[in-house]
Amino acid sequence: MAKPKPSLTLVQTFYHLAKSGSFSAASRELNLSYQSVANHIRRLEQILESKLIVSEQGAKRISLTPKGTILFNILNPEFDVMLERIKTLIDNQRAVIRIGVPQGFFLHMFPNIISRFRTKYPDYELAFYERDTALSDLVRNGDVDVLISERYFGDPILTQRLLGNYKLSLVYPASWGVPPPQEDAVEWIKGRPFITHEPGQTLRNLAFDFLKLRGLDITPLISVSSSTSVKRCIEKEFGFGILPAWSVHPGDTRVLSIDLDDLAAVQVYFGMASFMQDDPAVTHLYQSCQNEFMEAARSPARPDG
Repeated sequence: MAKPKPSLTLVQTFYHLAKSGSFSAASRELNLSYQSVANHIRRLEQILESKLIVSEQGAKRISLTPKGTILFNILNPEFDVMLERIKTLIDNQRAVIRIGVPQGFFLHMFPNIISRFRTKYPDYELAFYERDTALSDLVRNGDVDVLISERYFGDPILTQRLLGNYKLSLVYPASWGVPPPQEDAVEWIKGRPFITHEPGQTLRNLAFDFLKLRGLDITPLISVSSSTSVKRCIEKEFGFGILPAWSVHPGDTRVLSIDLDDLAAVQVYFGMASFMQDDPAVTHLYQSCQNEFMEAARSPARPDG
Protein backbone atom coordinates (compact mmCIF):
# COMPACT_ATOMS: atom_id res chain seq x y z
CA MET A 1 0.00 0.00 0.00
CA ALA A 2 1.35 3.39 -1.01
CA LYS A 3 2.37 5.72 1.79
CA PRO A 4 0.00 8.71 2.06
CA LYS A 5 1.32 12.13 1.08
CA PRO A 6 0.64 15.39 2.92
CA SER A 7 -2.16 17.46 1.41
CA LEU A 8 -1.83 21.17 0.73
CA THR A 9 -4.42 21.80 3.46
CA LEU A 10 -2.33 20.05 6.11
CA VAL A 11 0.84 21.82 5.07
CA GLN A 12 -0.95 25.18 5.01
CA THR A 13 -2.28 24.60 8.53
CA PHE A 14 1.20 23.73 9.83
CA TYR A 15 2.71 26.77 8.09
CA HIS A 16 0.26 29.21 9.66
CA LEU A 17 0.58 27.58 13.08
CA ALA A 18 4.38 27.74 12.95
CA LYS A 19 4.31 31.31 11.67
CA SER A 20 1.80 32.62 14.22
CA GLY A 21 3.03 30.53 17.16
CA SER A 22 -0.41 29.65 18.55
CA PHE A 23 -3.42 27.47 17.73
CA SER A 24 -5.85 30.35 18.30
CA ALA A 25 -4.05 32.68 15.87
CA ALA A 26 -3.82 29.94 13.22
CA SER A 27 -7.53 29.18 13.72
CA ARG A 28 -8.46 32.81 13.06
CA GLU A 29 -6.17 33.05 10.03
CA LEU A 30 -7.54 29.88 8.45
CA ASN A 31 -11.14 30.31 9.62
CA LEU A 32 -11.03 26.87 11.25
CA SER A 33 -11.91 25.65 14.70
CA TYR A 34 -9.17 25.15 17.27
CA GLN A 35 -9.83 21.39 17.14
CA SER A 36 -9.59 21.28 13.34
CA VAL A 37 -6.16 22.90 13.44
CA ALA A 38 -5.03 20.39 16.08
CA ASN A 39 -6.40 17.49 13.99
CA HIS A 40 -4.57 18.72 10.88
CA ILE A 41 -1.27 18.89 12.76
CA ARG A 42 -1.78 15.46 14.27
CA ARG A 43 -2.54 13.99 10.82
CA LEU A 44 0.51 15.67 9.24
CA GLU A 45 2.73 14.31 12.01
CA GLN A 46 1.35 10.81 11.38
CA ILE A 47 2.05 11.04 7.64
CA LEU A 48 5.57 12.40 8.14
CA GLU A 49 6.17 10.06 11.09
CA SER A 50 7.75 12.97 12.98
CA LYS A 51 6.78 15.22 15.86
CA LEU A 52 6.58 18.77 14.51
CA ILE A 53 5.40 20.92 17.41
CA VAL A 54 5.52 20.99 21.19
CA SER A 55 2.50 22.38 23.02
CA GLU A 56 2.39 22.03 26.77
CA GLN A 57 -0.91 21.87 28.64
CA GLY A 58 -2.21 25.39 29.31
CA ALA A 59 0.52 27.11 27.28
CA LYS A 60 -0.66 29.77 24.83
CA ARG A 61 2.34 29.44 22.51
CA ILE A 62 3.69 26.42 20.67
CA SER A 63 7.31 25.70 19.82
CA LEU A 64 8.76 23.75 16.93
CA THR A 65 10.73 20.56 17.20
CA PRO A 66 13.96 20.29 15.15
CA LYS A 67 11.97 18.51 12.39
CA GLY A 68 9.26 21.15 12.58
CA THR A 69 11.86 23.90 12.28
CA ILE A 70 13.37 22.26 9.19
CA LEU A 71 9.94 21.97 7.56
CA PHE A 72 9.03 25.58 8.36
CA ASN A 73 12.35 26.86 6.97
CA ILE A 74 11.70 24.93 3.75
CA LEU A 75 8.28 26.54 3.41
CA ASN A 76 9.11 30.07 4.52
CA PRO A 77 8.83 32.55 2.86
CA GLU A 78 7.98 30.98 -0.50
CA PHE A 79 4.81 29.26 0.67
CA ASP A 80 2.93 32.57 0.92
CA VAL A 81 3.90 33.38 -2.65
CA MET A 82 2.74 29.95 -3.84
CA LEU A 83 -0.62 30.40 -2.13
CA GLU A 84 -1.04 33.84 -3.67
CA ARG A 85 -0.15 32.41 -7.06
CA ILE A 86 -2.77 29.65 -6.68
CA LYS A 87 -5.37 32.20 -5.62
CA THR A 88 -4.60 34.35 -8.67
CA LEU A 89 -4.95 31.40 -11.03
CA ILE A 90 -8.27 30.42 -9.46
CA ASP A 91 -9.58 33.99 -9.52
CA ASN A 92 -8.63 34.44 -13.18
CA GLN A 93 -9.71 30.93 -14.20
CA ARG A 94 -7.03 31.03 -16.89
CA ALA A 95 -3.25 30.86 -17.12
CA VAL A 96 -1.63 34.18 -16.31
CA ILE A 97 1.94 35.40 -15.87
CA ARG A 98 2.36 38.67 -13.98
CA ILE A 99 5.48 40.56 -15.04
CA GLY A 100 7.21 43.47 -13.33
CA VAL A 101 9.29 45.43 -15.81
CA PRO A 102 10.71 48.97 -16.11
CA GLN A 103 8.67 51.07 -18.52
CA GLY A 104 11.64 51.70 -20.81
CA PHE A 105 12.27 47.98 -21.29
CA PHE A 106 8.59 47.38 -21.93
CA LEU A 107 8.30 50.05 -24.63
CA HIS A 108 11.54 49.12 -26.40
CA MET A 109 11.53 45.33 -26.19
CA PHE A 110 8.30 43.73 -25.10
CA PRO A 111 6.08 44.23 -28.19
CA ASN A 112 8.20 41.65 -30.07
CA ILE A 113 8.46 39.41 -27.00
CA ILE A 114 4.68 39.44 -26.59
CA SER A 115 4.18 38.53 -30.26
CA ARG A 116 6.46 35.50 -30.00
CA PHE A 117 4.98 34.40 -26.68
CA ARG A 118 1.38 34.58 -27.93
CA THR A 119 2.28 32.45 -30.95
CA LYS A 120 3.24 29.60 -28.63
CA TYR A 121 0.92 30.33 -25.69
CA PRO A 122 -2.16 32.07 -27.13
CA ASP A 123 -4.36 31.34 -24.10
CA TYR A 124 -2.07 32.93 -21.51
CA GLU A 125 -2.69 36.37 -20.14
CA LEU A 126 0.41 38.55 -19.66
CA ALA A 127 -0.27 41.10 -16.91
CA PHE A 128 2.41 43.83 -16.80
CA TYR A 129 3.35 45.97 -13.82
CA GLU A 130 5.51 48.79 -15.19
CA ARG A 131 7.81 49.47 -12.26
CA ASP A 132 11.44 50.47 -11.84
CA THR A 133 11.64 50.05 -8.06
CA ALA A 134 10.32 47.63 -5.42
CA LEU A 135 10.27 44.77 -7.94
CA SER A 136 11.68 42.16 -5.56
CA ASP A 137 9.01 43.07 -3.00
CA LEU A 138 6.34 42.44 -5.63
CA VAL A 139 7.66 38.89 -6.14
CA ARG A 140 8.12 38.30 -2.42
CA ASN A 141 4.54 39.41 -1.74
CA GLY A 142 3.14 37.26 -4.53
CA ASP A 143 2.08 40.25 -6.67
CA VAL A 144 4.19 39.29 -9.71
CA ASP A 145 5.71 36.04 -10.99
CA VAL A 146 8.51 37.44 -13.16
CA LEU A 147 10.62 40.60 -13.11
CA ILE A 148 13.18 42.33 -15.30
CA SER A 149 15.72 44.36 -13.32
CA GLU A 150 19.22 45.82 -13.37
CA ARG A 151 19.62 44.66 -9.77
CA TYR A 152 20.71 41.28 -8.47
CA PHE A 153 18.76 40.97 -5.22
CA GLY A 154 20.27 37.77 -3.77
CA ASP A 155 16.86 36.82 -2.36
CA PRO A 156 16.29 33.08 -1.70
CA ILE A 157 12.69 33.38 -2.86
CA LEU A 158 13.83 34.77 -6.21
CA THR A 159 15.74 32.98 -8.98
CA GLN A 160 17.58 35.45 -11.25
CA ARG A 161 19.33 34.75 -14.53
CA LEU A 162 21.49 37.15 -16.51
CA LEU A 163 19.84 38.44 -19.70
CA GLY A 164 22.79 40.48 -20.91
CA ASN A 165 24.12 44.00 -20.54
CA TYR A 166 23.88 47.36 -22.23
CA LYS A 167 26.04 50.45 -22.56
CA LEU A 168 25.13 53.95 -21.44
CA SER A 169 25.20 57.17 -23.42
CA LEU A 170 25.10 60.84 -22.55
CA VAL A 171 21.94 62.13 -24.24
CA TYR A 172 21.35 65.84 -24.88
CA PRO A 173 19.12 68.15 -26.97
CA ALA A 174 20.10 68.35 -30.64
CA SER A 175 19.92 72.14 -30.36
CA TRP A 176 23.11 72.06 -28.27
CA GLY A 177 25.05 71.38 -31.45
CA VAL A 178 27.82 69.04 -32.52
CA PRO A 179 29.11 66.92 -29.61
CA PRO A 180 32.70 67.18 -28.42
CA PRO A 181 35.06 64.21 -28.36
CA GLN A 182 34.05 61.61 -25.78
CA GLU A 183 36.91 62.52 -23.46
CA ASP A 184 35.67 66.14 -23.29
CA ALA A 185 31.99 65.33 -22.73
CA VAL A 186 31.93 65.87 -18.96
CA GLU A 187 33.61 69.27 -19.22
CA TRP A 188 31.16 70.22 -21.99
CA ILE A 189 28.06 69.54 -19.84
CA LYS A 190 29.40 71.38 -16.79
CA GLY A 191 26.81 73.93 -15.67
CA ARG A 192 24.06 72.46 -17.85
CA PRO A 193 20.80 71.15 -16.29
CA PHE A 194 20.67 67.43 -15.49
CA ILE A 195 17.63 65.14 -15.97
CA THR A 196 17.68 61.74 -14.28
CA HIS A 197 15.67 58.92 -12.73
CA GLU A 198 13.91 59.10 -9.40
CA PRO A 199 15.83 58.25 -6.19
CA GLY A 200 16.52 54.55 -5.66
CA GLN A 201 16.89 53.62 -9.31
CA THR A 202 20.05 51.96 -10.55
CA LEU A 203 20.58 54.30 -13.52
CA ARG A 204 20.37 57.36 -11.27
CA ASN A 205 23.06 55.95 -8.98
CA LEU A 206 25.32 55.03 -11.91
CA ALA A 207 24.93 58.47 -13.45
CA PHE A 208 25.79 60.25 -10.19
CA ASP A 209 28.81 58.00 -9.61
CA PHE A 210 30.07 58.61 -13.16
CA LEU A 211 29.76 62.39 -12.89
CA LYS A 212 31.16 62.70 -9.36
CA LEU A 213 34.19 60.54 -10.15
CA ARG A 214 34.98 63.07 -12.87
CA GLY A 215 34.69 66.04 -10.54
CA LEU A 216 31.18 67.10 -11.45
CA ASP A 217 29.03 67.62 -8.34
CA ILE A 218 25.59 68.09 -9.84
CA THR A 219 22.01 68.49 -8.61
CA PRO A 220 19.19 67.22 -10.87
CA LEU A 221 16.77 69.72 -12.35
CA ILE A 222 14.15 67.01 -12.89
CA SER A 223 13.80 63.42 -11.60
CA VAL A 224 11.32 61.07 -13.29
CA SER A 225 10.37 57.41 -13.12
CA SER A 226 11.57 55.96 -16.42
CA SER A 227 14.16 56.28 -19.19
CA THR A 228 11.34 57.12 -21.58
CA SER A 229 10.34 60.10 -19.43
CA VAL A 230 13.98 61.24 -19.11
CA LYS A 231 14.27 61.20 -22.89
CA ARG A 232 11.03 63.15 -23.29
CA CYS A 233 12.38 65.87 -21.00
CA ILE A 234 15.62 66.01 -23.00
CA GLU A 235 13.60 66.31 -26.23
CA LYS A 236 11.92 69.36 -24.67
CA GLU A 237 15.43 70.81 -24.13
CA PHE A 238 15.18 70.79 -20.33
CA GLY A 239 18.69 69.34 -19.99
CA PHE A 240 20.88 66.28 -20.54
CA GLY A 241 20.70 62.76 -19.13
CA ILE A 242 22.54 59.44 -19.02
CA LEU A 243 20.46 56.69 -20.64
CA PRO A 244 20.76 53.22 -22.20
CA ALA A 245 22.47 53.54 -25.57
CA TRP A 246 19.46 51.96 -27.29
CA SER A 247 17.26 54.86 -26.11
CA VAL A 248 18.48 56.99 -29.03
CA HIS A 249 17.95 55.75 -32.57
CA PRO A 250 19.14 57.01 -35.97
CA GLY A 251 15.78 58.60 -36.73
CA ASP A 252 15.86 60.90 -33.71
CA THR A 253 15.97 64.58 -34.68
CA ARG A 254 15.53 66.24 -31.29
CA VAL A 255 18.24 64.45 -29.29
CA LEU A 256 21.83 63.36 -29.88
CA SER A 257 24.10 61.11 -27.83
CA ILE A 258 27.73 60.56 -26.89
CA ASP A 259 28.84 56.98 -26.16
CA LEU A 260 30.31 56.55 -22.68
CA ASP A 261 32.68 53.69 -23.40
CA ASP A 262 34.58 54.12 -20.13
CA LEU A 263 31.40 53.59 -18.11
CA ALA A 264 30.84 49.91 -17.23
CA ALA A 265 28.01 48.12 -19.02
CA VAL A 266 24.82 47.62 -17.00
CA GLN A 267 23.78 44.03 -16.37
CA VAL A 268 20.11 43.09 -16.63
CA TYR A 269 18.50 40.08 -14.92
CA PHE A 270 15.40 38.01 -15.51
CA GLY A 271 13.95 37.03 -12.14
CA MET A 272 11.14 34.68 -11.20
CA ALA A 273 9.58 33.15 -8.12
CA SER A 274 11.81 30.13 -7.49
CA PHE A 275 9.01 27.58 -7.70
CA MET A 276 8.28 28.73 -11.29
CA GLN A 277 11.77 28.26 -12.73
CA ASP A 278 10.82 25.01 -14.47
CA ASP A 279 7.50 26.29 -15.83
CA PRO A 280 7.62 25.87 -19.67
CA ALA A 281 5.84 29.17 -20.34
CA VAL A 282 8.19 31.09 -18.05
CA THR A 283 11.20 29.37 -19.65
CA HIS A 284 9.94 30.39 -23.09
CA LEU A 285 9.43 33.96 -21.86
CA TYR A 286 13.00 34.05 -20.50
CA GLN A 287 14.43 32.81 -23.81
CA SER A 288 12.40 35.39 -25.75
CA CYS A 289 13.57 38.16 -23.43
CA GLN A 290 17.18 37.03 -23.79
CA ASN A 291 17.01 36.98 -27.60
CA GLU A 292 15.27 40.34 -27.81
CA PHE A 293 17.61 41.93 -25.29
CA MET A 294 20.71 40.75 -27.12
CA GLU A 295 19.30 42.07 -30.37
CA ALA A 296 18.42 45.46 -28.86
CA ALA A 297 21.84 45.77 -27.22
CA ARG A 298 23.71 45.38 -30.52
CA SER A 299 21.26 47.22 -32.80
CA PRO A 300 20.14 50.85 -33.03
CA ALA A 301 17.17 51.57 -30.81
CA ARG A 302 13.70 51.41 -32.26
CA PRO A 303 11.51 54.48 -32.38
CA ASP A 304 9.43 54.91 -29.24
CA GLY A 305 5.92 53.63 -29.34
